[in-house]
Amino acid sequence: MSLGLLVFLALFPLATVALFLVILRWPARHAMPLAYGVAVLVALVFWGTEPHVVAAASINGVVLALNILFIVFGAILLLYTLRESGAIATIQDGLAGISPDRRVQAIIVAWLFGSLIEGASGFGTPAAIAAPLLVALGFPAMAAVVSALIIQSTPVSFGAMGTPILVGVSHGLSGQEVTERMLQQSGLEHAAYIAHIGVQVAMIHALVGVLVPLIMAGMLTRFFGARRSFREGLRAWPFAVFAAVAFLVPYYLVALLLGPAFPSLIGGLVGLAIVLPAARMGWLVPKQIFAFEPREQWDPDWISAQEPRREQVGGGRPLGQLEAWAPYVLVAALLVLTRAVPPVAEWLQAVELRWPDLLGSGITASSQPLYLPGFVLVVVSVLTYFMHRMWKRGGYVRAWTRAGGTLLSAGVALLFAVPMAQVFIHSGVSAELKDLARLGATLAQGVAPGEVARVASMPDVLAQAVAQLAGDAWPLFAPFIGALGAFLAGSNTVSNLMFAYFQISTAEQIGLGSAGAAIVVALQAVGGAGGNMLTVHNVVAASATVGLTGREGHIIRKTLIPAGYYTVAAGLLGMALISGGLSPWYAAFALWLALSIGFMVLNQGQRPTGYR
Repeated sequence: MSLGLLVFLALFPLATVALFLVILRWPARHAMPLAYGVAVLVALVFWGTEPHVVAAASINGVVLALNILFIVFGAILLLYTLRESGAIATIQDGLAGISPDRRVQAIIVAWLFGSLIEGASGFGTPAAIAAPLLVALGFPAMAAVVSALIIQSTPVSFGAMGTPILVGVSHGLSGQEVTERMLQQSGLEHAAYIAHIGVQVAMIHALVGVLVPLIMAGMLTRFFGARRSFREGLRAWPFAVFAAVAFLVPYYLVALLLGPAFPSLIGGLVGLAIVLPAARMGWLVPKQIFAFEPREQWDPDWISAQEPRREQVGGGRPLGQLEAWAPYVLVAALLVLTRAVPPVAEWLQAVELRWPDLLGSGITASSQPLYLPGFVLVVVSVLTYFMHRMWKRGGYVRAWTRAGGTLLSAGVALLFAVPMAQVFIHSGVSAELKDLARLGATLAQGVAPGEVARVASMPDVLAQAVAQLAGDAWPLFAPFIGALGAFLAGSNTVSNLMFAYFQISTAEQIGLGSAGAAIVVALQAVGGAGGNMLTVHNVVAASATVGLTGREGHIIRKTLIPAGYYTVAAGLLGMALISGGLSPWYAAFALWLALSIGFMVLNQGQRPTGYR
């Protein structure tokens, strides 16, 4: 079986997702079962994966999906609790008091608060929290989800206290001969080399991510504004760039001085401390306010049936701003406590459901329910019942009932989407050929049907095919492999675990030393972070929190724009860094940033019929 045919087969499940979910815009609850069936068919019939391995991967996917659903449930429950207590109405008033401009609100809630939550928790939690909060503030549900997903990029590599680097990259590289050679060349121990890669990741993210808040503002005005114009978003550029720098400077300095654990967390905290007072004083806030049209004029696709009008939000005794925000502050504090304090983390992790070596496949499924962010969200919801004195009304029961109903609507899509990804990833789980540096030569000689599973998984074959085509220009394509891994696994950490060793092996093959190889691995991590904007898991989960189940394809079509910007920019910057000196690749990187802004300036949508 030729490499070309293997690549075609490996692409087939992904093409199914792209066709039915993104192009034909099927609801994920219909598209993902079909994609799962295609992935199973390719794995069993053409790839030669053993049936027990496919079954075990599917079971593991179901367990992972249930973990994600627990996070979604916690986020929805907290939102409905705050609606019933009247806290959301108070938060609305507070943010409107800072600025009624929707671009400013999105930057504060999604970019800064979302980055803080990402640094503490990761695993899609920021989108699950920020999206419903934006909806409660009066954003169309789809605008809220798109905004929340766009920031699932720059902070992600250091999410959950640096897990994608400290676990994903570190474990992905450990115990490999090529890694040992790079360590010898660099003169660094393994931990120091990982920290060095983390600094490279932060630098690339900082240079690429400086436009993310501006792109988010442009996406809001282009797709959800009355004029359908990117330019309205670009007019907020002073505030958007200010908010970007306020986050990215401490973010990079922390990575440089303290390591990979805290950049997103501290960057988010410092950014909020700087930007909130400045916005309150009107510093760099746009003079021309951007607001959405009245709800009656919104496109029906933007709207969730669960979105309350302002007057429908729960009442009760008046709450102050501090009291209203206290549950979200408590969420952030508990997430930090449960991740940064080892005794607390170990106590929560001790409660574990574990199924090792499922069906003799070598795949282990596990869940640590008390350590999942969903547990923190549920605990804070219960505490809010007492803090906001909700016992005199039946609102808290309604919050639980509505959260459960919303969860059911997302269950079908996730219970097929995650197993599909797991089958794809584990298609070569029994592989005997672990050295991907030799994979290309092996595939080029052809492989007999039924032997593929002993060569590599489907993602490995796709990555190797790209590497063979790219040659010395590999760093330009390295972020796309990271994004592919994140799209499939729904996790930057898993993407790094899958491909970090492949990336460093490919770097050595094209003649790069330890410094260049570190940049290539960093590009893997950056691409994996950018791929989180597109991953079906995150899209389905975020959509479920605002009642947009069934419109996942519409959302992915929009997040393709910032994801494309991010991966291309990272690749160009990587080529420049590896080339060294005043490389023309720096000019190419600067040109790409200029073209991205130019695209937004020139790409204007049609005004809705009847607009004046």
